[in-house]
Amino acid sequence: MDDNAGRRRAAWPWQVGASVAAAAVVLGGCGAGDDDKGAGPSPSASTRSATPAASGAAASSSPAASGGGDTSSLTPFQADAAKVPTTKRQAEALAAAVALQPGAWGADFRAQQPAESTPGTVAVLDDQCRWERKSPPRGVLASLSRYSELPGAAGKGEVKVTAAVTVHATVLDADDQLSTTLEEPLRCREQQVRSDERISGLMSTGTPYGQGNNTYADDQVVEIGSYLAGSSEQSYFWFVTRLGTVTLAVSVKGAKGYTDTELNTFASQATATMLSRVEFELGGKS
Repeated sequence: MDDNAGRRRAAWPWQVGASVAAAAVVLGGCGAGDDDKGAGPSPSASTRSATPAASGAAASSSPAASGGGDTSSLTPFQADAAKVPTTKRQAEALAAAVALQPGAWGADFRAQQPAESTPGTVAVLDDQCRWERKSPPRGVLASLSRYSELPGAAGKGEVKVTAAVTVHATVLDADDQLSTTLEEPLRCREQQVRSDERISGLMSTGTPYGQGNNTYADDQVVEIGSYLAGSSEQSYFWFVTRLGTVTLAVSVKGAKGYTDTELNTFASQATATMLSRVEFELGGKS
């Protein structure tokens, strides 16, 4: 790894955090919101299950979708082509290596039950704005979500988080996921995660590479809103980040005693760690 790559990685948590903080301002300073679409379905595996938002909806945040052409000059990272997964087995191995285990979130985190998503499935937001798991569509080689939690202590509640990785067959397939993620809050401002859990007041914004503080990924979409379970309403943050054919998703459900800044830090550091793992596994030079 060269010195420039090392310096950039060291700055990632700050850059990711700054990018998301700016996104929150763009979205109206909305501090309410947090979901773990992964605790039910996995956010990183979301794909189009219905007609995208009608004309007038947000466009894709990435150059690839808008132009459909070569984006090699608009990326912070060039992978070793020989290491980019082309088979289901290779993709599953990459996803398993990148998706965070509980300890990677922090010393006190532990696995939720279940600890991982159902093998061979992805999450889909259906026509009724409900998340459900289905077989991967064409263009998705593998997807894995891992669910962790920080137990409540010292008067604070329990924070639940998800780290999800989806490996796509092509860059355009991966870019399509970012487009879908950006559009979904327009189609479904409220979404059902489980029978007793939902997300509401959703808003999203995209930050392609080279815009804002994004110097670390090809594209990123931030979604914020409110996570509702029973009578509880907490902050929700969902980051979906693309690097080449790989999309990374991090969701953080807030809890009593935690500020949005603290929750944002959890999500930013998790995103930065997974970005670093993707670069290490794919072995390219940046």
